[in-house]
Amino acid sequence: MSTPASALSRIKPGTEFASDVRAGLGKTQKELHSKYFYDDLGSALFEAITHLPEYGLTRADERLLRLHAPGIASLIPAQCAVIELGSGTGKKTRSILTALQPPAGGRLRFFPIDVSADALARCAHDLADVAEVHPLEQLYLDGMASAIAERKPDENLLVLFLGSTIGNFERPCAAEFLRNLSQCLQPGDALLVGADLVKNRERMLAAYDDPTGLTAAFNLNILGHINRELRADFELRNFEHHATWNEPERRIEMHLRSRKAQTVSIAEADLTVHFEPGETIWTESSHKFLLPEMAELAGQTGFQIAAQWVDNEWPFVESLWTVR
Repeated sequence: MSTPASALSRIKPGTEFASDVRAGLGKTQKELHSKYFYDDLGSALFEAITHLPEYGLTRADERLLRLHAPGIASLIPAQCAVIELGSGTGKKTRSILTALQPPAGGRLRFFPIDVSADALARCAHDLADVAEVHPLEQLYLDGMASAIAERKPDENLLVLFLGSTIGNFERPCAAEFLRNLSQCLQPGDALLVGADLVKNRERMLAAYDDPTGLTAAFNLNILGHINRELRADFELRNFEHHATWNEPERRIEMHLRSRKAQTVSIAEADLTVHFEPGETIWTESSHKFLLPEMAELAGQTGFQIAAQWVDNEWPFVESLWTVR
């Protein structure tokens, strides 16, 4: 679980959403893409999760950005624009934008990309005092293309990919995405990427199965999202949240487990699905990283590491990569 950056697009009923649901629930191990967590209710539930004592990831991310914003800014060319993938409301981005203020008379340009129109509207409002905000409600790479089209001559770009959203990708897909990202950029451009590090198993599991039940509600809301947008008849009380640690893959997996034999109809996907008792829908993988992996990943995808900052309270790393 990470920031809503894992949501790649605003979904329209009957199109990509229906196609993905039909494909995912047709597999032997039923699955749903984690980007469908983030309708407006899902985004609000995730925001609440970030305040839980068990979920230290977001606070570690914010601490590192707050403490090291001046150091990060010192490694970025003065003439730059900032793009953020999955900005949400932009709350934790303020420290970076503040540290990157251009010389007197200039105005820093910020292009937040996110699935939630509400979050983008709040982002534009809340950060108007520190940047000229240009919200983009688009796919990650489509949003990148829109922002890059606005690049000024001699302007460098700093791309922010925070909150360990990279951990929501399967590892080969993460490498492919980062490679595509580097190919959009020019030498001298930079990427600041956050990654959650491997830590004590019980501590990791508690972050994804909190005693207040917020994460369970967040997970179950993906079925509610399908009900609302695709005219399905999932009975949410017939499913339960389940989180587990996959040691060989170094990832937390979230599932929704059927409490009983049941059949669900999804009208807009032209689909009827049967569930056996105990059968699960795999809804998310949250990969955790070893510190040396970040340098390897940078090298494999067209980047090189310029600097790293690690939070010791909740092991988490911010890595500043530059395009080779």
